[in-house]
Amino acid sequence: MTSHGYNVKAFPSAVAFLKSTHVERTACLITDIQMPDMTGVDLHSHLSKLGQPIPTILITAYLDESVRTRVLADGVICYLTKPFDPDTLFACVRTALERTE
Repeated sequence: MTSHGYNVKAFPSAVAFLKSTHVERTACLITDIQMPDMTGVDLHSHLSKLGQPIPTILITAYLDESVRTRVLADGVICYLTKPFDPDTLFACVRTALERTE
């Protein structure tokens, strides 16, 4: 992401991200679905309930069509299944950033 000119900040967990000072200035969130303590789906939902609906890209190794359908209906920008083409990820990021402009 940084080699494409994006300013990136990584966090070891959803909880660490939520406790950081970066939540309010995050223009796009890329997160795995399976994480300890809080899933990517739960993180997206939590942010929305807080009034911080950050454009979110969810990544997973396990395709689940029911989850995919639900999260896309809830406003997730992209639901990517590993492995995915990097160009697909960059297209998702561009879409997410367009929504924040």
